[in-house]
Amino acid sequence: MSLPYFKEFGWDVEVVVVDEKYVDMIKDPLLTLSIPNDIVIHRVSALPKKVTKKIGLGSISLRSIWQYKSKVNKLLKSKKYDLVYFSTTQFPLLILGAYWKIKFNVPYVIDMQDPWHTDYYQNKPKEDRPPKYWFSYRLNKFLEPLAMKNVDGLISVSQAYLNDLENRYSNVKKIPKTVITFGASTVDFDIAKLANDNLILDNSKIKFLYVGVVGNIMRKSLTLLFLAYKHGLMTNNKLFCRIHFYFLGTSYAPNGLGKASVMPIADEIDVNNYVTEQTNRIPFYAAIKTLQHADVLMMLGSDDAKYTASKIYPYILAKKPMIGIFHPKSSAINIIKECSEGKVIPLEEINDELIHNTYLELKELAESYKFERQINWNNFKQYTAEKRAQLQCELFNNVISAI
Repeated sequence: MSLPYFKEFGWDVEVVVVDEKYVDMIKDPLLTLSIPNDIVIHRVSALPKKVTKKIGLGSISLRSIWQYKSKVNKLLKSKKYDLVYFSTTQFPLLILGAYWKIKFNVPYVIDMQDPWHTDYYQNKPKEDRPPKYWFSYRLNKFLEPLAMKNVDGLISVSQAYLNDLENRYSNVKKIPKTVITFGASTVDFDIAKLANDNLILDNSKIKFLYVGVVGNIMRKSLTLLFLAYKHGLMTNNKLFCRIHFYFLGTSYAPNGLGKASVMPIADEIDVNNYVTEQTNRIPFYAAIKTLQHADVLMMLGSDDAKYTASKIYPYILAKKPMIGIFHPKSSAINIIKECSEGKVIPLEEINDELIHNTYLELKELAESYKFERQINWNNFKQYTAEKRAQLQCELFNNVISAI
C-alpha cells in the first residue's frame, strides 16, 4: 500500500520477500500492478513445508528465517542502508532486527499489525484457542523481548498494542512510535476491474457480505447478528427471508483444509439456510470486486477492545451500506462514524434490547440498500495510502535523527 509513495517522501525502498513458490497461501498476480516498476525486490527461498511439517513446523517465518538472514547480510555488506523496516505478522523474523543492528549498526523499525505475545487466550477454553497454542505462546513469550529490547521505532495499528509494549519494555517509552493503520487507495478499485468475478453471490437475494478470516474471537458478534436476524424472520418474514449472509475466505488454512467457523453458529441459532460460508481465501482484488457486487457489507469485531479491522477502508471506498459490530472501545467505531454513513453496533452483553436494536438496523439496511452511501472525504483523506506512507516516512526520519 505504501510502496508507490515512499519516494515522494524521500525514501528509496528495496523489499526482501519469500519467493511465492514457497508459500501455500492464496496468490493474486494482480497485486504486482500496484507496485512501481522501480522498486527493487529480492526473493529468498524457504525450507519445503512438506519436510518441516513432519516435525510440526509449517510457519513460513520459521522455514525462511535463515534465508532472510543470509540474504540481508549480503545486502547490508554491499552498501549503506539507513533503516530496516519490518512490516509483517510473521513475528519470528523480527528478531533479526536486533542481530543486524549489532552486526551492521543499522536501526530497525517494527510495524505491529497484530499483537505478538498476548495473554488474550490464556483464560479461554481449549477449543477457543488457535492451533498449536501451547507452542506458539511460549515461543512468542521468548522471542518478543529479543526483538523489542533493541528496537529503534514502532508503528502499530492500535495504540493499545503500543501501550502493552511500553508496559513490558522500559526502552519502548523512549523511542519514536506512532499509530498508523493500513491505508486505502482508489487505484485498487481500478485494478479490481481486471479480477475474476466471484459468482457465489445470488442476485435474487439481498446480499450481506463479509470477506476475511473469522475466528473464535468473533463468536459473540456472530451470535448477536444471527439472533437479531432470527428475530427479523419471526417478526418481518417477508423482508428478512430475502436476506442472505455470505462469509468468504474465513480460514487461513490452505484451500480445501479450512474448518468452518460461521456455519456452526448459524446451525445453533437455526438460521443456516440463510447463510453461506466459504472457508477458502480469495485473492485481494477479487475480494474488492466482490464487495462491489454485494448489497450490504458487514464488519465483525471481537470482544477485545484492542481489535481494529483493516478492511474498514476498502469497505468505505466501496460506497456500500455497511454495518459493523465492535467492542464499544474499538477504534473502528470512530473511524466508521467519521468517514461514512455506516451503522455501528457496540458489542456489549447480549440481551433482548441489544438484539432488538440490531434487528432494527438490519431492517433499515434491507429496506434502503439500493441507495449509495457517501464518503466524508475531508475526514477520510487521513486514511489514504499516501497519507499513511507520509506518516511512516516521518517516523523513519525521527528514528535516524535520534541515532
